Amino acid sequence: MEVISEKEELELDLIDLVNLFAPNEDFSLYHKEELKQDKVINKFEIKCESLDINREFEFESDFTSNVSALKSKSIRKRIVKNNLYDAMSELLHKTLPWGSLTGIRPTKFARDMIECGELKESLVAEVLERDYRVSKDKAKLVANILKNQKCIIKNDNLIDLYINIPICPSRCLYCSFISNELGRVKDKVELYIDCLIKELSAVKHIIAKKSYIVRNIYIGGGTPSVLTAQQLDRLLGEINFSCSEFTCECGRPDTIDNEKLDVMKKHGVTRISINPQTFCDATLKRIGRKHTTKDVLSAYSLALEKGFNVNMDLIAGLPGEKFATFKKTIKTVLELYPENITVHTLSIKNGGLLKFDTSDIHDNEVVKMIDFAEKTLIEKGYKPYYMYRQKHQLKGLENVGFYRDDKICVFNIDSMEETNTVIAVGAGAMTKRVFNIEHRIERQPNPKFIEDYISRVDEMIEKKKEFFK
Repeated sequence: MEVISEKEELELDLIDLVNLFAPNEDFSLYHKEELKQDKVINKFEIKCESLDINREFEFESDFTSNVSALKSKSIRKRIVKNNLYDAMSELLHKTLPWGSLTGIRPTKFARDMIECGELKESLVAEVLERDYRVSKDKAKLVANILKNQKCIIKNDNLIDLYINIPICPSRCLYCSFISNELGRVKDKVELYIDCLIKELSAVKHIIAKKSYIVRNIYIGGGTPSVLTAQQLDRLLGEINFSCSEFTCECGRPDTIDNEKLDVMKKHGVTRISINPQTFCDATLKRIGRKHTTKDVLSAYSLALEKGFNVNMDLIAGLPGEKFATFKKTIKTVLELYPENITVHTLSIKNGGLLKFDTSDIHDNEVVKMIDFAEKTLIEKGYKPYYMYRQKHQLKGLENVGFYRDDKICVFNIDSMEETNTVIAVGAGAMTKRVFNIEHRIERQPNPKFIEDYISRVDEMIEKKKEFFK
C-alpha cells in the first residue's frame, strides 16, 4: 500500500482508513489539498489493480478560516478524512461502523469535545453520526458509555498504581503483548519480583512526597496469577495503600487455586479477571490456551466463595468460530452472571503468532457477534462503561466493557479516558502523568523486556524521581 499526501501528518490516518475499508487489497492513494478563501478542496487519485480501480475524486468543503491554528488543523483533518471516507465508500459500496474515526478511544474523543465546549453531551450521537460518518448504533453506544462514566474525578493529586507481570503459562496465538512464557523465564521470576519491590519502594517515596492519594490499584500482564502463592504474598505485601478498588488479573483459570486467592484476599484485592475468551473447548485448543471450560467454571466457583468481584473477557471472531458458537458463549457467561464482562473483537497483530486469512470470516459474521453481544448484555441488565479500538481489528470493530449493579472498574475508565495519573511499575509498564489544568499528558516508559528491566531498574527509578519532580 502506498499513500502519499501533501499533508504528511495525515498519511498514517489515511493509511488506517484505507486499511479499514480493504485490509487485504493493495491500494495506492495520492492526496492533494487546496485552500480557496473559505473553501477546502481535496483531490484524491485512488488506484487498485486487483479491483480494477483507477479513479479521481474532487471534494469542495466549506471552511471557516477565522479560528486558531490548532483548531484549523483539526477541522481540515476531519474534512480530509471525511472526503476520503466518502470516496472509498463510493468505490467499494460499503460503510464502516466507526465512519472516518481512526483513533483508538472514541469516547475520549467525544469527551474532549464536550470539555472544550465544542459539543453538548446531549448531541454526542447526532454529531458523531453527522460529522464523522459513524453508524447510528455506534454513535448511540458512545453516548451511552459517556453517561455511565460518572465516576470520573479529575484531580491531579488522585492517582492510580499499575504493576505489570508480563509472564504467562503459555502464549495465546492471537496475543501481541510482550509477554514471556513462564518456562522461558522461570529462573528470573524471583529477581524480577525483587526489582518490582525495589521500584515500588521508590514509588512510595514519590507518592508521599507529592501527597498523592492512590485511588485504584491494578496488577496486569501477562497473567499475574502465574506467580506462586508465596511470590504473590511477597509482592502484594509491599502494597500497603488504602484504595477503593484493587484488581489482579487472573486471566488463565488454570493458574487459580485456593491458596493464591486467599493470599489476594489477605492483601485487599477486591476484583479479579477470569478470562474464558470462549466456552468452546475446541477453539481454546486451537488458539493455544491450556485450559478448558471446566477449568473456568471451577475457578469462578472459587472466586465466588472468596467474595471477589469478577470480570470475564470474551473474544468475537476467533478462528473456526461461527455465530452460533459465539452466541452460546454469550449465553453461558450470562448464566454465570459476573460483575463485569468485556467483549473484544479479535485483532490480527503482526506481533501475534496467529496468522489466518480474515477473508475466511464472512463480512457480517463478526458484526453479528458484536451486535448480538452488545444488545443481549444490555437487555440482561448490563451497561457499557468503557471502550477502545485497536488496529487490525476484524471489520474495524471495538472492545467494550460492561458492568452490572454499579460494579464499575474505575481503573479501566481512568486509563482509557486518560483522566488520572497512572504510576506504572515493571517491565513494559507506561507511566502517564496527567496535568488536568494544563490539558496535557506526559509519558515515561519502562524497558519492555524483563532482562532489560532487571538490568536497568536503578536507572528507571532515577528517571521516575526526575519525572515527578
